[in-house]
Amino acid sequence: MRILHLSDIHFQTPICLTPDMDPDEAFRVRLEEDLAELCNDGMSVDIILVGGDIAYKAEPGEYEAAKKWLLRLAEICRCHQSRILTVPGNHDVDWDICAQVPVSNAQEAIAGKAEFHERDRELNRQLGHAASARALFQPMEAYNEFAAQFQCNVFPERPFWQQTFELEQRVKLRVFGLTSALLSGGGGRDKAPGKLFLGSRQTVLKPDADVVALVLCHHPPSWFSDASNAGNLIDARAMLQFFGHEHDQRCIRPPEYMRFHAGAVNPERDAPAWKPGYNLVDLCVKGEGAARELKVEAHLRQFQSAPNELFLPYFTKKKEDVWTHTISIPQALRTTSSIGAGPPLPHPAQNETKITAAVQAVLAAVVHEYDDHHPKPDMQPEFKVSEPSTDNLIFRFWQLRVDEMRDIALDLGLITEADLDLQPPQRYFKAMEVAKEKGLLVELARLIEKREKNI
Repeated sequence: MRILHLSDIHFQTPICLTPDMDPDEAFRVRLEEDLAELCNDGMSVDIILVGGDIAYKAEPGEYEAAKKWLLRLAEICRCHQSRILTVPGNHDVDWDICAQVPVSNAQEAIAGKAEFHERDRELNRQLGHAASARALFQPMEAYNEFAAQFQCNVFPERPFWQQTFELEQRVKLRVFGLTSALLSGGGGRDKAPGKLFLGSRQTVLKPDADVVALVLCHHPPSWFSDASNAGNLIDARAMLQFFGHEHDQRCIRPPEYMRFHAGAVNPERDAPAWKPGYNLVDLCVKGEGAARELKVEAHLRQFQSAPNELFLPYFTKKKEDVWTHTISIPQALRTTSSIGAGPPLPHPAQNETKITAAVQAVLAAVVHEYDDHHPKPDMQPEFKVSEPSTDNLIFRFWQLRVDEMRDIALDLGLITEADLDLQPPQRYFKAMEVAKEKGLLVELARLIEKREKNI
């Protein structure tokens, strides 16, 4: 699996709306050129991680410009457009909204507590109160409208998101997108480390056997008032960690995890250490059974300015241009019932796995041929679809007009009239969950396709 890690892309209106006059556009083009060359090895990018500060003032036009560029980047590295994953940064918060009394009251109630457990209780209390919870997330409305198409929107009932992907050898990659900017925008809390707050809900990061946990978060733990608690739990539970905000590209490799700090794609050009950067990370599973390990190979790329204007490797201390690491993969716990029951069953042998795969392929082909010659009577052939990918379906759904989304969700009974009071990202997140529960994904895909074809 290949992961592209970007952060702090900082699309800023009005200049980002006219790319030919945007001073940052040239550096984005250089990044595209470098990425295309790196991906010329035959591997495509599976996931694009965008670590916050997508916008600059949290204006809708900034997200429109950012979306165009991210989709262009996905096409260059052959990543599916629905595999762009984002988290909010402090520039994805509307600071004018933060100054409004309900928002500042909710933020100050949390930040004003002196001790971690008091702050944590107050955060949970605010999230449990409908009006206060809405106020806390209101400054991120424009971000959420943008992020919903990638299933990365956040709201009081879901202050962080998680998505799971298949690696290999029955190992999964679980990505946790944390929201570090809930207290951003007021009280000077974005000016220096140690003043924001993450809270216990976002650091559960439930460990599972055969699951590699990855954390994507805009602010590094040092920016939280609960830095010690949050940092220790992330280090203990997340084998892969991706942070942004500081515009300082680094990689840390203790035995238990690998942490990436992204260089900003578009840092302030008057900053003393102005170096745009990004990371390209390859993951693979090595070994068998309990000896399986995650092997990481990472390209850290930094911009060299004129006269050459190139992205070049960020070298290790040993002057290596690829940062490598190997980390043990979590294994299933031995229960008391397994004691004395003999050694664990081995994983299937390689040839046995190949035979099983071949049998499954033949069965799939037979079923497919049967379906082609025996269409269901209530299914119109021109709109016949197999069980669709949920992430792709959500992305396609969000490309429709707002009224089309509403009509489809109401027609299928995925939302009620009362749900129309919810913000669209939360409303249609609920709709997708209902579609999955009721087995309506195929019907949903058919209606989306009709709208796409203007039928």
